[in-house]
Amino acid sequence: QVQLVESGGGLVQAGGSLKLSCAASGRTDSSFVIGWFRQIPGKEREFVTFITWRTTVPVTHYGDFVKGRFTISRDNAKNTVYLQMNGLEPGDTAIYYCAAGRRALTDVANYDYWGQGTQVTVSS
Repeated sequence: QVQLVESGGGLVQAGGSLKLSCAASGRTDSSFVIGWFRQIPGKEREFVTFITWRTTVPVTHYGDFVKGRFTISRDNAKNTVYLQMNGLEPGDTAIYYCAAGRRALTDVANYDYWGQGTQVTVSS
């Protein structure tokens, strides 16, 4: 079992920044990647980014819509993954979830463990 807890969401104006955190605990060695997804009510959960968890050099991948605005990073000593979001737009408003997965893939089905989510709201 892996437990994930997100934090750092909130309300920000368009053009602003937020930094989300995902604290992991439990059997984290069983997971290969930690990813971020987001979901707007009534829509499917959308891939944002992932980072490999235990590789010597972290490997990252981003959804096309990110366009260089977001950066994922990790601190293995703290068992925490971060999502720095800059240049936020109203279209980024969603609940953001972190998840632990077995392979470096973008589909939701690859991820076995999920956090409870944190709300990000971007005002125009």
